[in-house]
Amino acid sequence: MSLIDRFELSVPLIQAPMAGVATPSLAAAVSEAGALGSIGVGATDAAGARAMIEEVRSSTTRAFNVNVFVHAGPKADLSREAQWLDWLAPLFAEYGAQPPTALMTIYKSFADDPDMVAVLLDLAPPVVSFHFGLPSADVLSALRARGIYLMATATSLNEAHAIEAAGIDAVVAQGIEAGGHRGVFDPIAPDDALGVFALTRLLVRKNNLPIIAAGGIMDGAGIAAALDLGASAAQLGTAFVACPESAADDAYRAALTGEGAYHTVLTSLISGRPARALANRFTALSQSVDERRPPDYPIAYDAGKALHAAAKAQGEHGFGAQWAGQGAPLSRAMPAAALVRVLREEFELRRIRGSVERCDVP
Repeated sequence: MSLIDRFELSVPLIQAPMAGVATPSLAAAVSEAGALGSIGVGATDAAGARAMIEEVRSSTTRAFNVNVFVHAGPKADLSREAQWLDWLAPLFAEYGAQPPTALMTIYKSFADDPDMVAVLLDLAPPVVSFHFGLPSADVLSALRARGIYLMATATSLNEAHAIEAAGIDAVVAQGIEAGGHRGVFDPIAPDDALGVFALTRLLVRKNNLPIIAAGGIMDGAGIAAALDLGASAAQLGTAFVACPESAADDAYRAALTGEGAYHTVLTSLISGRPARALANRFTALSQSVDERRPPDYPIAYDAGKALHAAAKAQGEHGFGAQWAGQGAPLSRAMPAAALVRVLREEFELRRIRGSVERCDVP
């Protein structure tokens, strides 16, 4: 049974999890409108995840997705972290603040969080998806035994092969255009930076799992194009940031309609892992970082969040983690349910036109 049929979706659309931005109310509204809503719990603990899942469940009886981060544990390096804080110190000083005296591992990996595993096994959300890697075979087996549909992000054919070998149900093919964190298993390894359509077609041809195309898709025509290449569905994230149900603050929403939306930047400076964001003061630091590398994710994110807080307190919002894909200028501000309806209408219209055009070919 296809993902669409299993969860009775009226449009082949998944709203991306977007930890920190996708709220339970956003996910519920998307699911109620006939797509698959998602929440990301990689930036919270087990208690926070439980509360988020229960809030979604209180607002919809339809299926939804819970996303977790399965990154390798960071390697603390006090010398490297001190050098990083020294490099950022002038920026803190610009806003009358001191950098932290030490950096913390602010997010726990799902691979090292038995309490989070226990929450998912207890609540058994309809879908669980993995980003940055895969959990152990034992955890996957336990989740499957609870009837949970499993998905995982791949940015390459090798990652997709690993996902298939692990018995996952579907692959999210994340192109280089996508906003937020790259789902690469190894952030230091060479990255072929495949675009979503090239990656989608490659995985459709070389992998045996359903493929969900993700990256830069902002409208129904993009969803139709992904399905024409063999994808089973499309995942859209940036398209939902401007919805009133998202947790994006006013500065983030304003930046989404500004010049920075036309010049998104893939950078590791904010969090320690490559992620695509709207061009702002933080991403501009890439031009002066020389050869130094930030601390591991999520240790570097502790510094990034501290810098953002210091600048924001003085009215400067250019150091926020304003994640967005390359399609950001196509963003539309409207309630999530209305956006799903518009996307469905655009998708259906494009499929009808495509059918007519094929019939017109002699």
